[in-house]
Order: sequence, then structure tokens, then C-alpha cells
Amino acid sequence: MRLDEFLTLVRDRGEYHSEDEAEQVSRAVLWVVASRVGPEEATALASDLPAPLAEALRLERGRPESFGRDEFLQRVAQQTGARPRTAEWDAGAVLSTLTEAVPGERVDRLLTHLPTDCADLFGRTAGR
Repeated sequence: MRLDEFLTLVRDRGEYHSEDEAEQVSRAVLWVVASRVGPEEATALASDLPAPLAEALRLERGRPESFGRDEFLQRVAQQTGARPRTAEWDAGAVLSTLTEAVPGERVDRLLTHLPTDCADLFGRTAGR
């Protein structure tokens, strides 16, 4: 998926004012995902995304951190300057778009690295 297509979907789903805002939110959410899944998985995911978004996944962070949904959303909120409830909306806009931008098996593998209660952010049920 091209960058403009990805950002248009995120903008529409998140009801953002511009593609710049959609890109900022996308980078923030992907940055948090990368800190949770580890470098190898983040690099694989980055290979399926356009360059500006892929860079948010490629930053060196060392070992993956273990944290749940609440912490995931708090970290997104910190990155975007939003409230946790808004961060849930932001994460859903980005991650549901991600499911259309990358192969299904990549999303399935990514979900195995995240808490099961994050599946709904991808537009899936906890059973995947």
C-alpha cells in the first residue's frame, strides 16, 4: 500500500483534519508497537510499509518490553499528547489500516506478540 493510501484510510478512520496528523498518529502507534514486539518482528513489519512509517518501526530499542493493553494505550497517549481514550481511537485507526496494508500472516504473527485484548484494535476478536 502506498503512503498516501495508508494515510487517507487512517485520516478517515480517525477523523483527523489532515494527512500530516494521520502520519503523526501512525508513527506514534507504530513506535509503541515496535517497543512491544522486538527488533526482528518490527523489521519484518517495516518491510511491508512505506518508508516514513517503516522508520518508526526501525528505531533501535533493544529487547521487547512486556506490557498490557492499558500501558500500550498510555504509551500511545504519551507519544501523541492525547488522553488514553483518544489513544484507543488513534490506535484503532492505525492498526485496522495496518491489517489492510500488510499480509494477513504478518498481522497474525504480530498479534501473537501483543496482549490478546489488543486484537480489537486491529478490527479482530480476541480469538483472532
